[in-house]
Amino acid sequence: MAAGAHKVDISWDRRPAGVVAHVVFDNARRLNVLNPPALLDLTEAFRLLAREDDLRVVVLSGAGGRAFIGGADINHMAAMREAEDGRAFITLVHKLCQSIRDCPVPVICRLEGYTLGAGLEVAAACDMRIAADDAHFGMPEVKVGVPSVVEAALLPRLIGWGRTSWMLLTAENIGAAKAEAWGLVEEVVPAAKIAEAVERCVRSIVEGTPLAVRAQKRLMRRWERLSLDEAVQAGIDAFAQSVSDGEHIAPMTAFVNRKKMT
Repeated sequence: MAAGAHKVDISWDRRPAGVVAHVVFDNARRLNVLNPPALLDLTEAFRLLAREDDLRVVVLSGAGGRAFIGGADINHMAAMREAEDGRAFITLVHKLCQSIRDCPVPVICRLEGYTLGAGLEVAAACDMRIAADDAHFGMPEVKVGVPSVVEAALLPRLIGWGRTSWMLLTAENIGAAKAEAWGLVEEVVPAAKIAEAVERCVRSIVEGTPLAVRAQKRLMRRWERLSLDEAVQAGIDAFAQSVSDGEHIAPMTAFVNRKKMT
């Protein structure tokens, strides 16, 4: 699908264990910035993916290697004058992030070059983040007259309040090594090795059973909203449902039989 100068490409890697989808956002001429048509196209892509029964993993990346997503389109934002203009635009950013969080399977974010502003909010909405060692991250909004909002609210869960305050209030960029030390990304690898690192993560997820992986992601999303006691009970319910589904029988039986043979 395409609109204007950007493209959203979905490629399907069909494996014996299921489908791995690669989503590439391409507005590389402008550091992959997000404007309303791009936001709508990316959101629709994730809605389409959610309907794929055999889907196991999604890998989200930006084209060109210079940026994952370089932020929201400042040309569009500079033209906004009314509160409703701002509300409509930032709601599109939120809807994209929510579509990623609602994706029933894990979403791995491949981060190269710059990940800024709305791009960092999109990355935070993903389940796992793998970065090249030359990547840079920042939330520059306060320097251009607006606060960081919507899924920036996920950052304290990832890096804590103090580091979130540093990023949002100073608007300074940080490098990949600091991002990993802070917990903003899960792994940093040499830029030439990032495809290999992403594939290693994909393979690990695909080794899990399909229903269990989906159930785990649903449960973790519920944990975010529940008290500790409620979260424990939700886990008991999820475990009971998995036993009812019966997906555990074949792999557990195979494990027991292997133990008997040793």
